Amino acid sequence: MLNIRIEPTKQKKQKPEQSKLGFGQYFTDHMFVMNYAEGKGWYDPRIIPYQPVSLDPSAMVFHYAQEMFEGLKAYKAPNGEALLFRPQKNIERMNNTCRRMCIPEIDPDDALQAIKAVVDYDSDWIPDAPGTSLYIRPFIIATDPRLGVHASKTYLFMIILSPVGSYYAEGLNPVKICIEREYVRAVKGGTGAAKVGGNYAASLLGQKKAEDKGYSQVLWLDGVHRRYIDEVGAMNVFFVIDNEIVTPALDEGNILPGVTRASCIELLKSWGYKVSERKIAVEELIEANNSGKLNEAFGTGTAAVISPIGELIDGDNVMELCGGKIGPISQKLYDTLTSIQWGKAEDPFGWSVKVR
Repeated sequence: MLNIRIEPTKQKKQKPEQSKLGFGQYFTDHMFVMNYAEGKGWYDPRIIPYQPVSLDPSAMVFHYAQEMFEGLKAYKAPNGEALLFRPQKNIERMNNTCRRMCIPEIDPDDALQAIKAVVDYDSDWIPDAPGTSLYIRPFIIATDPRLGVHASKTYLFMIILSPVGSYYAEGLNPVKICIEREYVRAVKGGTGAAKVGGNYAASLLGQKKAEDKGYSQVLWLDGVHRRYIDEVGAMNVFFVIDNEIVTPALDEGNILPGVTRASCIELLKSWGYKVSERKIAVEELIEANNSGKLNEAFGTGTAAVISPIGELIDGDNVMELCGGKIGPISQKLYDTLTSIQWGKAEDPFGWSVKVR
């Protein structure tokens, strides 16, 4: 168990209007920090005022991108309790990423204690307006002040908090997605299954291309054949084809194993839907759309929860899905997940975890 020392801020910030939160624009009064040194392990866990981080210009994170991050949320239940949604799954994925990036793992119980502690300490920042939550960003960076490609011997683990609204400006309205044929995000054997900044840096040019065309996100294809669906830039993706709900399989390690993705699969199966995790070629989507069998598509992720896809574009081929409206399965998943997350409905899966 961590012995967390606390240094309260001397001047609290003014909280933003909950109707104008956006995503990731505001940060709470405090953050969690813990150090690591080879031979000593993780030490000095503390909650301190939110502040800039001072690093040597030669810190290895700047030059070799040895880092990782996670994302989860805290929700304000109707009874005032603060709830986390499946935090153990995020911590499990965090340590999987650490192993891939040669970063020392953190004891899962210590990680959960740290998350709960800082969220509880800044719990007055958890918004309660409809559709809002407190986004939690744990991350680890390599801090050795030296050049040379090898794993660092020192690290910082930090957790920052941000009150948020909808990730997309469209909210729950369907988004427009552009299939990317030129660039790739990740390949088999790479870091696609790890949550690291390099994956997102590699996606920026494709994202800019999509935005220039008026699309919200990129739908990435596999890096070998350039024809099988991987994921959307900030989400996993599902397609409702005839009576089958299909999502790309995770077996090649080039797709991030999303917590919301896993939750949707469990929910859908509990409702009796046929859910398949398999390869999906763009040609299959086009054929299904042309034959009227591509009934619905949606993205899943912590930030957006469920994001219905109203339009897919592949070159000159524009596919309008579900009449450009949210589909029934997307709506049911969103309603069910958010009701559990906000503590408004029964949680038969035991996914909600109380902060205190």
